[in-house]
Amino acid sequence: MQHTIKPNAFKSSARHYRSIFISDIHLGTRGCQADKLLDFLKKTESDVLYLVGDIVDGWRLKKSWYWPQSHNDVIQKILRKARKGTKVIYVPGNHDEMLRKYYGTHFGGIEVRETDIYTDARGKRFWILHGDAFDNIFQHARWIVYLGDNAYTFLIWFNRRFNQIRSLLGLKYWSLSAFLKHKVKNAVQFIGEFEKTVTAQARQRSVDGVICGHIHHATIQTFEDISYMNDGDWVESCTALVEHHDGRWEILHWLDIADQFLAHDGDEEVEAEPALGAVDGRA
Repeated sequence: MQHTIKPNAFKSSARHYRSIFISDIHLGTRGCQADKLLDFLKKTESDVLYLVGDIVDGWRLKKSWYWPQSHNDVIQKILRKARKGTKVIYVPGNHDEMLRKYYGTHFGGIEVRETDIYTDARGKRFWILHGDAFDNIFQHARWIVYLGDNAYTFLIWFNRRFNQIRSLLGLKYWSLSAFLKHKVKNAVQFIGEFEKTVTAQARQRSVDGVICGHIHHATIQTFEDISYMNDGDWVESCTALVEHHDGRWEILHWLDIADQFLAHDGDEEVEAEPALGAVDGRA
């Protein structure tokens, strides 16, 4: 399905983009940086907002319930954007695969789609998907993925404690997991192979580029004639992919630039609805 956007009538002092792409938020995990994402959502607006998978971490919630108020606030903020005119498209990933049986349906103004085709301001067509379908490890050895998920959860926990100490010392946030991912040879090789595989699939679909998430590695690259863009995550790097109104694309590293953005003029507080965990403690 090809998606055409309409100008958003909602005006504010927030930085306005033609489109915003975010993924791998992992609501329901302790590693999710929901407070920083909420700050981003308050300070930005767009005609269309894509949620490119792993928004809610169903895997982790099945093992242990964790849903603080800040995670509820993120959901409420996204729903408010949809009510105020932002076109919100949700492309589920592997961690929120429970939503994949709802393709074509709407939840509070949010449409769930398997994939999508997005046309930018310059007329270029981009294939939108989460990306796990082209992760060979996930497809052929899912038990390794679950094992890795537990190790990754521990790494994120350690990284959070480490950064609490850095904060007390007046130092900026630093992602240990992102550092290791760039330094470990196998991880670098996996990222490279994933990018090439997804790009090759995009070329077969006769599009100009591909936008995805899944591997928590934000980047904008060109492989021959195909643009590859990954919007990153909100666990390690807190990044978003945005399209300016002139068709220019950019990765926003929110931890570095948040102070440069203004909050909405007159933007009301997020509804003080109880967090889901406080209601019944179940998914």
